[in-house]
Amino acid sequence: MLAENAGRRRRAEFPQVPAEHGLVVEEAGGGFCGAVVDCEKQVVTLEDRAGRQRVFPLTRGGFLLEGRPVTLVRPRQPGPAAAARTASGSVAAPRAAAGTAARARVARASRIYVEGRQDADLVEKIWGDDLREVGVVVEYLAGVDHLPSIVAGFAPGPARRLGVLVDHLVTGSKESRIAAQVSSPHVLVVGHPFIDIWQAVKPASLGIGAWPAVPRGTPWKEGVMQALGWGGDAAAGWRRVLSAAASYADLEPALLGRVEELIDFVTAPGTGDPPGAFEDRRPAGKP
Repeated sequence: MLAENAGRRRRAEFPQVPAEHGLVVEEAGGGFCGAVVDCEKQVVTLEDRAGRQRVFPLTRGGFLLEGRPVTLVRPRQPGPAAAARTASGSVAAPRAAAGTAARARVARASRIYVEGRQDADLVEKIWGDDLREVGVVVEYLAGVDHLPSIVAGFAPGPARRLGVLVDHLVTGSKESRIAAQVSSPHVLVVGHPFIDIWQAVKPASLGIGAWPAVPRGTPWKEGVMQALGWGGDAAAGWRRVLSAAASYADLEPALLGRVEELIDFVTAPGTGDPPGAFEDRRPAGKP
């Protein structure tokens, strides 16, 4: 029995190493040493320092790596890349290849207006890529009191729609009364319930438990900064808030839904672009 076992030869085991591009190995049989420049299903191509290339079969233990025999294997092929997404969660449009021009987008006649500069900053950061892709320009009112004159000057129509985002649009407010004055099939005024656009950014994204309650009579932004211990002026506070909004996941649904509604309104078929120009825009997992 002992003699029988001694006569048996175990099959040698060699570690498997992916033949990654640039890996330097030595062919065990003839001593050719070089870097991997190509690897197919059954053969590998090595290139030595002089630029000479030779092709070898991928045999078991057929190569030496740092003096130890190994079995080279074909590297695992990468799977398809996940679709790139914009900050709003939309599927990003393919970028132009190097040396080619990107598709130009002419601005639509339709527009979106937001109430203030900070609202415009936030919309640009999260939806800017989407809006440029469909040629929608965003402007700001510099105060809701200017809305009636802006609508009159804009002259909305079937192919010239106007979408408006208003702060603190609640029943019975001054904002709601002004919005009613400009009601039209070609004008859509929507709003969020927040006192200020700052509140549209989730507190957790800023590392705070909640937006503080500000006593009546105290300017809201000043009261917030004082309660949170933020130094600087309101502009510095806004920079802090805006930097915390990296994507749609950092915003409250009450704002997300309203902006999506406006974009759909001004990009509807017949408003300046053929149907399907804005497909796959909605964030993953959103209806």
